[in-house]
Amino acid sequence: MSQTRSPREVFEALLERVTAGRFDELGELYAEDAVVETVFEPVGPRRIQGRAALEERFAQVAAHLPLRLEAQNVVVRGTDDAQVVVAEWDYRVEHRDSGRCFEAANIQVLRVCEGRIVHSRDYHDHLALAVAAGALPQLAAALDAG
Repeated sequence: MSQTRSPREVFEALLERVTAGRFDELGELYAEDAVVETVFEPVGPRRIQGRAALEERFAQVAAHLPLRLEAQNVVVRGTDDAQVVVAEWDYRVEHRDSGRCFEAANIQVLRVCEGRIVHSRDYHDHLALAVAAGALPQLAAALDAG
C-alpha cells in the first residue's frame, strides 16, 4: 500500500522533476481541478486551471526552454494549515547554448490535498529567467504590445 505524500514531499518531487527537465511528469502531482497562479507572470496567463491545461503549459515550456535549472538555498516551511507549505529557493540558471549563468529567486505557496497540488501561488523572478533565456527583447516587445 502506498502512502500519500505530504505537502513537503510533493514540493520536493515537483522541484526535483523541474530541475531534471522531466516536465512530462509534472501533471501527476496536480489534482484534476488544480489552480496555479503565477502572480508576477509579465505576459502569459497568470491563472491556469485544471491538470490538462497545466500539462499543456508544461509541454510548451519543455519544448522551448533553453535553460538548465539547479535549485539552491531551498527552504520549505510548514504553516498552521497542515495542507499548506511555503517554499523559497534560488535557481542557478544556465543557458544551454551560451553558458551564461544567472540566479533567479522563487517562492511557492502550495496547498496539497491527498498527495496532489490543488492550489499554487508562484512567485518567480520572470525578468531574470527572460534574461537568462535570451528572451528579453521578446518580453519587452510583448509588454509594449500589451
